[in-house]
Parts: sequence; structure tokens; C-alpha cells
Amino acid sequence: MKKILVIQTAFIGDVILATAVLEQLHQLVPEASIDVLVRQGNESLFHEHPFLHKVLVWNKKQRKYAHLYKLLKTIRREKYDLVVNLQRFTASAVLTAFSGAKQRVGFDSNPLSVLYTYRKPHRLGESGDAQWQHEVNRCLSLIDFLVESPNALPKLYPTAADVSRIQTYVSKEFITISPASVWFTKQTPLKVWKALINRTTDISVYLLGGSSDAEMCEQLALGNSNVKVLAGKLSLLESAALMQQAKMNFTNDSAPLHLCSAMNAPVTAVFCSTIPEFGFGPLAENCEVVQSAEKPVCKPCGIHGLAQCPKGHFKCGEIEVDRLLARLK
Repeated sequence: MKKILVIQTAFIGDVILATAVLEQLHQLVPEASIDVLVRQGNESLFHEHPFLHKVLVWNKKQRKYAHLYKLLKTIRREKYDLVVNLQRFTASAVLTAFSGAKQRVGFDSNPLSVLYTYRKPHRLGESGDAQWQHEVNRCLSLIDFLVESPNALPKLYPTAADVSRIQTYVSKEFITISPASVWFTKQTPLKVWKALINRTTDISVYLLGGSSDAEMCEQLALGNSNVKVLAGKLSLLESAALMQQAKMNFTNDSAPLHLCSAMNAPVTAVFCSTIPEFGFGPLAENCEVVQSAEKPVCKPCGIHGLAQCPKGHFKCGEIEVDRLLARLK
């Protein structure tokens, strides 16, 4: 097997978790040329990656399907031996089914999966489900025809320049908080983060996120001299390098949680409307999930989170600050 393509065109967190498959394939076939296909914006995760050969990028925002067709031609030209599709929807299935690869593997979630040479079910766990699987294990199951019981963890590779860039912030003990989420019901109420900040005045606090999160972070930092807003100022790999050296990282059920998993960085992940049984919890050695003391009967109210609480009370966001503080001891 000389050429392999791994496809994951979902969001940042999904791509980070997909790196476990890259790690496993590289261990199995170290001499193979491995490429990855991601949506535009996520390619920075693989800057100067040590064993990836090429990063293909799909621009989903402009002329989406024209670009998809162009990608298909590129993929067919590459003559891959194996295409592993970790995405579950029809567009990426087109790329897989008609890739021309000798082996085409993926999940059975769309009609075109009948054209795969190997496919597996993708099932989210339910509340209280003792048999739930992590997303990493679901993804690795797609290559269990190559190795019995595949076992790898997600991993990112910040460059020396990334590590150098954050040195100014790591000279003293610090924690990070990543307060934002795309979805309201996955976002810990700001009053919880504010209370945590007000009770950690003896340690530096860095607020992380994208440029669109900077305004929220500025509100949290107001009046606290030990808090610095880094949202929008660090790249993904720089953020990953910083989190690896933190005393603790506090996140929502969102991409920064998976950055910690990929760096084996200490993390406390708050799950509001979602549940760990869906399979997207932390994987670092030092990790813990924190949820509301009382679990509302309406939780979970959705797989990905919602724009507002459908019940209007957002009880799953009632997080005890003492439980967060306990993680610093």
C-alpha cells in the first residue's frame, strides 16, 4: 500500500480527532504516502506535519460543488490505494465512491456507501449507555480490517516556531479558559467563567478562542489584572502548544477540548446540553467532565447543541464553580 487518503471535511474538533487514524496508518505503513482532505480553514492544523505528504482543501463556501468536482479529478489522478472517509455525508461519499481507489472505506450512513469496499455503522451513545464508544474508536474501526483492535490517540505537531511564539506566556503558572461555542446550549454561562476568574486571582488566566470570540473574552477579563485575552491572537497550533503547558485548561464541549486531547494537556470539560456518551469527551491522561449537579430530564436536547434552550430554563448550564476550582488542587 503506497498511497492513502484520509477524508474529514467536518469542523475543527472532528478533524483533530481524525488525527488518530493518521497516527495508526503511519504506524502500520510508515513508508506510505499519506494525504488528508479537510474543509478550508482547517488546513492550518497540519502546518509542517512530520509525516503527511499533502493536505487537500475543499472550499465549501464558494462554488462548493464546482470545487468538489475539481477535487474528485485530483483524487482520481493521484491513484490512491486506500481512501478512508471519516465524514458521513453524501458529498464526501462521492469523493470516496468514485475515487478509483482499490480500497474505499467509510461509514454506512449514506446511499453511496454501497460502493465502498468496507463500511461500518456509526452510532452515537445514549444517556446512561454503558457500551458507548468514543468518536476516535468509531473512526479507528474503519481500518480494523488492516489491524486487529486498532489503538491510537489524536496528535498534533506544533512547530518550533509555534512553541517559540508562546514562550512569553509560559514563564509563570497559568490556566486557560476557552469560553465560547458555536452553539448556545454547549456554552457554559459567562457568569460561571466570571466566578471562576474572580476566585483564581493568584494565577494567570489566558482566554482562548477565535477572533470572533474576542469581544466575549474582553467582557470576562474586565476588571481582572491577572487575565489576558489571547482570543484571535494565536493560531490553532500555537494554542495547542500553550495548552500543553497549562496547569489546567477549562473548555466547553468544543474544539479546544480536542486540542487538549491531541496534546495530552490537562483539561476540565464542561458539558451543558450534550453528554459524553455521544463520544466526544476528553482523552488526556488528566481529564474530567463536569456537568450540572442535577441532570434535567430534557438533557440531551440535541446532538450538536442548539441556538437557545428549548425549555427556556437552561438548567444544564447551572455549573458549580467549586467543582471547577477543585480541579486546580
